[in-house]
Amino acid sequence: MNDQYNYSINPNQKFGFLELIDVPNLIASCTEKWHNQTLCQVNDCVVRLAICLGEFHWHKHDKEDEFFFVLHGKFFIDLENETIELKQHQGYTIPKGIKHRTRAIERTAVLLVEAATVEPTGD
Repeated sequence: MNDQYNYSINPNQKFGFLELIDVPNLIASCTEKWHNQTLCQVNDCVVRLAICLGEFHWHKHDKEDEFFFVLHGKFFIDLENETIELKQHQGYTIPKGIKHRTRAIERTAVLLVEAATVEPTGD
């Protein structure tokens, strides 16, 4: 659990190579409002599963891009001058250095692909 915010962020890699990753089961077993779990590493990147309800704080990543892909639900990415709404099976990439805030008004599951060096709560 992140002490500054009410998020459960788990950067430890849950799965290694040649292991089945059952995403629907992971989503179904999650009881937290904002849960982020690193599933696996692929080269220099990680794939994370975020299950969210509510909003994340404003932040940015100075050195890394971040890709979001909605598995189910509705996901909003607030930028300084606009809000992007992502529905099921839609994705969006935030380039490094861009301040953003993510939020979900219903329980939403999102896959993230980002450099393994990303600090999920921002720089």
